[in-house]
Order: sequence, then structure tokens, then C-alpha cells
Amino acid sequence: MPKTLHVPLVDAERRRPAGRIGAARRFGGQRALALVAGGFTVAQLALVRPGMGLGWDEVVYVSQVSPQAPAAFFSAPRARGVSLLAAPIVSWSTSTELLRVYLALLSGLGLFLALRAWRGLVPLRVLTLAGALFATLWVTLFYGPQVMPNYWVAIGALALVGCFLRAQVNRFDRAALWGVGLSAALMAWMRPTDAVYVTLPLLVLLVCVRRWRRWQVLGALAGGLAAGAVEWVVEAYVAYGGLRQRLADASVVQGGLGWNFAVDDQLRSLVGRTLCRPCTAPWPHPAVLIWWFVLPLLAALGLAIAVRAGRTAVALVPLACAATAAFPYLFLIGYAAPRFLLPAYALLALPVAGALVHLVTAPRSRRRRKAAVTLVALGLVGHLAIQYAVLNHVVDGTYAGRREWDRTAAELHRLGVRPPCLLTGHEAIPIAFYAGCSSAHTEGNNANTTVGDVQRTARRLPVAVLVTPAGRPPSYARTWPQHRIGEVRMYVAPVYVAAASPAGRGADT
Repeated sequence: MPKTLHVPLVDAERRRPAGRIGAARRFGGQRALALVAGGFTVAQLALVRPGMGLGWDEVVYVSQVSPQAPAAFFSAPRARGVSLLAAPIVSWSTSTELLRVYLALLSGLGLFLALRAWRGLVPLRVLTLAGALFATLWVTLFYGPQVMPNYWVAIGALALVGCFLRAQVNRFDRAALWGVGLSAALMAWMRPTDAVYVTLPLLVLLVCVRRWRRWQVLGALAGGLAAGAVEWVVEAYVAYGGLRQRLADASVVQGGLGWNFAVDDQLRSLVGRTLCRPCTAPWPHPAVLIWWFVLPLLAALGLAIAVRAGRTAVALVPLACAATAAFPYLFLIGYAAPRFLLPAYALLALPVAGALVHLVTAPRSRRRRKAAVTLVALGLVGHLAIQYAVLNHVVDGTYAGRREWDRTAAELHRLGVRPPCLLTGHEAIPIAFYAGCSSAHTEGNNANTTVGDVQRTARRLPVAVLVTPAGRPPSYARTWPQHRIGEVRMYVAPVYVAAASPAGRGADT
């Protein structure tokens, strides 16, 4: 093998099977990975269920390509990759169920391809277990069928590192080079800044370490990043005043990037808080947290095992990429969301799986081996039970919240606030999408209009201001007729209420 990588493949010392035996082994390996990916898809459809309505961030992404409602404000950190991923469905259908099924199938296929990129680098049983460990996390199952970018960054990261190592092992592996470029493009297409953090160790290796210096790989990696990020960069100059300004605006939206110890915030979010901002919730039960503390210990053990077996890079490179992927979300922002760490979890699954397989297969006395198998089995069963419990809690809460948005939209329609219309105030972005209206904010991270523009719009279109029970409406809306549904008070512009009859409505619009 070439001298660029002093790490043998797991099967390098074995004789390569020929003919039908080799084909059977390859088919068996792909079948195992396909079963993991297929089980992941089925679990999404069964446990998350396709009927779950769209969330706040999903509404922003979907509204960019859906005719259901005008496009919501698109803040600086966002990228349009996931909108385009959903476009084949949402551009012609408003069925959330169809969208969820499509994304569940697509996410299963993505997991299969990402795992397949590691063929020949790690034993099949380790690779299969790694896929299963990642696929059974509640956060992976929850976000797989959602219109969110984080899962796809994770899949791109997993595939990228596998293809990168294969390209280092075999300079003639053209498929691996293509995999490097396409995986990097996928990540940058979804979240350009995340792609930079994930690929940082790979770029350092390619540029600074002589035996890793492969210009073809560097070209594929840089080309993929550029191809995926080009739209985001062009949009920065067209709509945000330049790349530097867009990055500055993105930092403001995220609370100002700088030293912020958010490890405790991530721990608090593990109980199922999809967004912990501000993160003042009480600490979850220790049973919910324990896997998070065991994870780095098993990853370190997996690295030690790989070093002893002469396969250092196979464990060290994904660990390095996982560390840089997690770093900004643990130390640079002042809030947390479990989905932010999905790329790190996907990469850590490999050394963790290697450690678990070693624990149950390493040569030792029969009694000690039985004890190790029992301990690992009980740990995995307990881990799966906790993940299921958290997932069930998150899904139930999410369904309830999104049904409430739907009810609010229906009440607005009953009051005469129908498209074309405008909503502003509390949770205006998701409720406006459900109602088919535009959304607007005069302050905050989603500010995209002025008070004067809202008042002028209220003279020609139905406008409603949404306020929490403890909140106060803006001064211009305090005299508007007030209505309430659940935890939302609605102030509807009187000019449109007065013209709510069919004849009046025609004259007003």
C-alpha cells in the first residue's frame, strides 16, 4: 500500500476472497448496512410519525419553496440546501405526511451510503453497530424526517471522513475522491460554517503533514466546499452586504460568538428540549445524562484499541473531526440544541462501536467474557429504553404545540384573517405559515419591516398582532379588537373587521 498512510486496512492481512465467495461477502456486508438503514427509516415512521406538523425552523425553510405561504424571513446563518432538498415535495404538495415519508426514506438512504463509505476500513460488525448506535439516538430519529440541516451535515461528515481515509489508502480509488467532494459539498450546502469546522482537521493533515499530502484529495475537498457554499456566498453579497457582514449578522443572531461555556446547556437539553435558549431548565435525571459521560470514555477506549491494532487513523481522524464539529456548540455560543451535535455523534459512533465490540470479543476467561457481554448488553438495553422515553416525550410535546398553531390559524381564518394577510408578534412565523399569511417583525433577530409598514398594510389587508397573555401589544394595536385562543391573544386590525362581510371584503381588498 502507499506510504502516505501507515495504517493498514482491517482486511489487509487477509487474503482477498475471489469469485462467488467475495461477491457473497460484499453482498452480506451491504445487506447488514441496508438493514440498519431500513430499520432507521421504519423507526422514524413508527415513532416520530408522519403527521407531525412543521416546526418554526422548518417553516422558514419550507416557505422558501412552497406556494402555501409567502417566504418567511431568512436570517443570515441559514443556508438554502435543506429547502432545495424538500423542494421536490413541497413545491407541489402541502401534505406534511408525504414530506415526512420522503425525508425518512431519504435519510435512511443517506445513512446507508455514509456507512458504506467506510467499507474496508473497519470490521463489518463494528460498522453495523456504529450505524445502529447513531440511528437509535432520540435526536437522530427525531430530526431524520424533519426539514432541518443538522442530520445532513452529520451524514456528510461521516461519509467525508470515510472517503478521505479510503483516498489516502488507495490513490487509485476514484470513487473515494468523488465521495470526498460530494460529501463536502453536501455539508457546505446545508450549513457552510459547520462544514468548515468538520473539515478543519482534514485540511490541516493535507497541508501540514507531508505523508498525508495528497493534492488530488485536497482539490476534491476544497472543490466540494466551494461548490456547496457558492450560493451562500453569492447571496451574502446580494442580500446581506457582503460575506463579512453576513458572518457578523449570523454571529448576532446566535447571541454573539465568543467564549461561552455551553456544555451544561447541552446537558440540560438532553431531556428533550429541542432549543434551550435561555437554558435555565433544571438538570435532567442522571439516567438521561449518563450516556453522554460514557461516550467520551468509550471513544477514548476505541482509540486506544485502534492504536494497538495499528489502525490509529481510522479512529483518530473521526475523533478529531468530531471534536472540531462540536467545539463551537460547546464553547462559542450561549445556548444549546441537541441537533447541533449530530455530526459529532455520527463520527464518535465509530470508535465507540469499536470499543464495545472489543469488550465482548477480546480473548479472556469464559467468566470474564460472560460478565463483559452481560454488562454491555444491559447497558445498551438501558440506553435504548432511555432514548425511547425521551423521544416519546419530545414527540408528544411537539405534536401538541404544533396542533396549537393549527388551531390558532383556524381561529384567525374564522375572524376573517385569510390570505393575503399579515401576522406579526408572538410566534408569527410558524402561525403565519399555517394560516397562509406573510409574517413580519419590527425588532429582534427576525426584524424585516417597520411599524409604519405594518400600519400601512393594515389599511389594505387583514393584519393581526399576536401576543402572549403576559405580553403587551404594540401601541398601534392596543385599540384593535382583541380575541383569545389558548395562550395567544390576537389583535385584529379593525379596518378589516369592519369589512368582514363578503361585500365589504371585496371593497377593501
